[in-house]
Amino acid sequence: MKKLIIPLMMTMLAAVGCKSLPALLPSVSGKAGEVLVVIDKDLWEGAVGDNIKEVLGADCPYLAQREPLYNVTNVSPAGFTDMFNIHRNILIINVNTQVDSSQLLLRHDVWSQPQVVLQINAKTSDDAIKVFQDNDEIILSAIEQAERDRVVTNSKKYEERSIAPVISKTFGGCLHFPNGFKIRKATEDFIWIADDKQYVYEDVFVYSYPVDPAEGNPFSVENIVKHRNEALKANVPGMFDNTWMTTSEYFPVTVEYIAYKGRDFAQTRGMWEVENDYMGGPFVSHSFYSEDGSEIIVCDAWVYAPRYDKRQYLRQVEAMLYSWEWVKMAD
Repeated sequence: MKKLIIPLMMTMLAAVGCKSLPALLPSVSGKAGEVLVVIDKDLWEGAVGDNIKEVLGADCPYLAQREPLYNVTNVSPAGFTDMFNIHRNILIINVNTQVDSSQLLLRHDVWSQPQVVLQINAKTSDDAIKVFQDNDEIILSAIEQAERDRVVTNSKKYEERSIAPVISKTFGGCLHFPNGFKIRKATEDFIWIADDKQYVYEDVFVYSYPVDPAEGNPFSVENIVKHRNEALKANVPGMFDNTWMTTSEYFPVTVEYIAYKGRDFAQTRGMWEVENDYMGGPFVSHSFYSEDGSEIIVCDAWVYAPRYDKRQYLRQVEAMLYSWEWVKMAD
């Protein structure tokens, strides 16, 4: 059985006068997409380490070239000093015959913030492997959620405040974008938000279309791709005549149905390309009903970075899709 034990968050207190206030934790260290594994050298070079590298270093899906899900580094328990314990994502492997029971622990903001710390306690290396394999999806989800939350928090903290009102006026809800993003195009049913540099494009489309009962399931792959291609052909021209953005037919498109913070949406992943041209890259979109159920709203994030790895660029704009919130309009 999978067993996840989530203890109470550790709280550090500092006395100030007659009051006790939480101590301020330092900001996390490390780059986005990094995981620090605290593990004995012999375990890292053996089967335990092989399992960790296989899961955390697996190929990131829907990228044109191979990139790992996470960049994994390791340090021994003896070397796990103050310089390392403030890392953003930490996985601790504790193999000790004195351990009461083999288990996975999940904690947040232990030595820094915003930090996620996962710890596997096990009597033997075989037990450690079993705990890791039984909980690999939980481990990946916890790290991914922490990475996503950091992007959303920073997007709100350093928000470009001119964008949300435009989106909410058109669709009744909004996304949050950090400084650097600008509205490139806005119509009555399509808004294009972009942070385009010379060699890196990080863009998001928000668009809507009426629900058509005759189409059947509005969240099927076929219907999502059909309406996506219609919206892009009408609103996203290429650099040359008779070119426009569309969904690539050479890569599979997948749909996953997700419930997240009270919202249900279909998450679609695939590759985009430019019809009659050679540009392309990854995209991810969220499709969901409008508040009155009469329309489908789509938030579509994509990246174009031909000279660079794309994993972190896509992860950043994808995280912004999770910032969607409905906005109460004034009477």
